[in-house]
Amino acid sequence: MSKNILHMLTPLKHMSPFDVNMAADAGFDVIATYTSVTPEEVRGLVQDAIFSRSPADAVRQGVFFAGKNAIAALDMMKTAEDSLVPPFLINLMADPAGSFTTAAGMVACAAKLLETRFQTSFKDKTVVIYGGTGVVAFSAAVIAAGEGARVKLVGYDGTKRVGAIAADMKARFGVDVEPADGSSPEKNAELALDAEVLFAAGPAGVQILNADQVAAAKKLLVAGDVNAVPPPGIHGIDVFANGEPLGIGDGVGLGALAIGNVKYQAQNRLFRRMITTGEPLVLDFRHAYAEARAFIG
Repeated sequence: MSKNILHMLTPLKHMSPFDVNMAADAGFDVIATYTSVTPEEVRGLVQDAIFSRSPADAVRQGVFFAGKNAIAALDMMKTAEDSLVPPFLINLMADPAGSFTTAAGMVACAAKLLETRFQTSFKDKTVVIYGGTGVVAFSAAVIAAGEGARVKLVGYDGTKRVGAIAADMKARFGVDVEPADGSSPEKNAELALDAEVLFAAGPAGVQILNADQVAAAKKLLVAGDVNAVPPPGIHGIDVFANGEPLGIGDGVGLGALAIGNVKYQAQNRLFRRMITTGEPLVLDFRHAYAEARAFIG
């Protein structure tokens, strides 16, 4: 039987050891990494892979797209998909900086808390996402908007960059996301006042909302923070929190390590799908979200 091979592509100088370990633990027989890959090189690499096997064995391999930019990874995966020549088809998956599976884990955990603690869902909820120019925020915004939420994507440097990102989300995925100005602590705090769900996806070790600002968010139901480096992005959220009270109203917290466990499982399940599938797959954060929801029930 042919071996399961994973080709891992990144535009960066190094491939993430985290992703390599995840692929190995999922069961790939051979893992090859390619670094400093340009968009123009994707087509040649993919076609080199597909034509080295019979059509029957082609699906026993995949191409993984890494990096630190969600849009770049999605564009590279689209180039790869367009480079396939039926019946020579292979599996494709993107998860730049682990952001797609991290966002999927965060939103899935929050959805579970909304359902079990508050008997509700994301539909028509106001969701404020800090760290709006980052890769985790990108994916979380699209997923939450797809679940029917009113999403505000907050830019630390104003609305210009997050406005362009929101426009790209609309063009690619048909979702409406509102750009918001988070260029000062006061503006961040004001955005939190109407939020029913808060997600902090900013830089590690940077606190976005302090204790008083969190206490003023009276409508808050769930607050999630992917930052595992002290201090937390949102005050009062322990890294292990998975529904613990925030101490304000009914609000509960969701910490980085609780999210990380679900992220880990979602990425593992996607890799295993690539190994076991009989039909070629194209996987992004939407599939990661489905796997995260399936894992947590």
